[in-house]
Amino acid sequence: MPQKFIFTSVIGAFVFSQDHKPIDGIIFKGINDYKNKDPQLKLKHDAIIPEGNDLHRILLHFKDRKYFQEFSKRNLELTRESIANSVGKDTLIIQTATIIGELDRTLNGLAKRLRDWYSLHNPEASDRIRDHQKFAAAIAKSTKKQLLKELDINEKDSMGAEFNEKDLSPILMLASQINALYGLRERYELYLRELEKEVCPNIATILGATITAKLLEHTGSLKRLAEMPASTLQILGAEKALFRHLRNSRNRPPKYGILHEHPMIQKANRKMHGKVARALADKASIAARVDYFKGKPIGDKLKKEIISKFKIEY
Repeated sequence: MPQKFIFTSVIGAFVFSQDHKPIDGIIFKGINDYKNKDPQLKLKHDAIIPEGNDLHRILLHFKDRKYFQEFSKRNLELTRESIANSVGKDTLIIQTATIIGELDRTLNGLAKRLRDWYSLHNPEASDRIRDHQKFAAAIAKSTKKQLLKELDINEKDSMGAEFNEKDLSPILMLASQINALYGLRERYELYLRELEKEVCPNIATILGATITAKLLEHTGSLKRLAEMPASTLQILGAEKALFRHLRNSRNRPPKYGILHEHPMIQKANRKMHGKVARALADKASIAARVDYFKGKPIGDKLKKEIISKFKIEY
């Protein structure tokens, strides 16, 4: 019995004879028909999928211009759908973490400018209140006299200039806007934690929301993070130091990258930093795979194992 071939594309399913002539086919009405293609045509003709030279000869049949418009239309539909489906929850984590980072940089700059400006009026408050958020909140809700009293400073001892309401108003306006931005940051941070509980709860349990978000931002997706060996995860964020070492072996290889911010490494003895970072990377690598493949929660178990090993709570 002569061999038959079946070739399926976005525009339809076609059966070809042994000498590569079309003998039967179905034209798809849309992308859904392509996705849910019925195997009946293949079974009817007992056809096989072409390979090698057979496939090449069959593809030549579709060089006819009558197919071009339909190919273009269907491929655009598939592309639009693929782009829409590519936006996963890990992408939302990356975007939220990026926004928080931008807010931190903006707030840091604005808070420093606020301190410089308000210090002309009340330098003692800026010296005593070191936290930017508390400083902005304090001057937004209290007058100079009230602030000095709260800080137990005699008003007569203040070295600041006296500002009238017109000059003080823009400073207080800036403080108010900074407070609003801090409130916005807190809402984004809460949203980030909720996203991570849904997408990568095990990694977040071990590394914390901020470091987890930075790792995802650095790799681009949870899938890529899950595919990485622990040794690569350990030095993510330290690529420049790694390349310096590769160029010149006299430069020490990095022990960690983004993981440096982890509280366990911060609390550990300096000589132990490398071992702690390696253990964290090992557990985070396991957690990433469990999160990606939607396994059972093991974050708490892995965290307890690390704490037990190094006797450092975090």
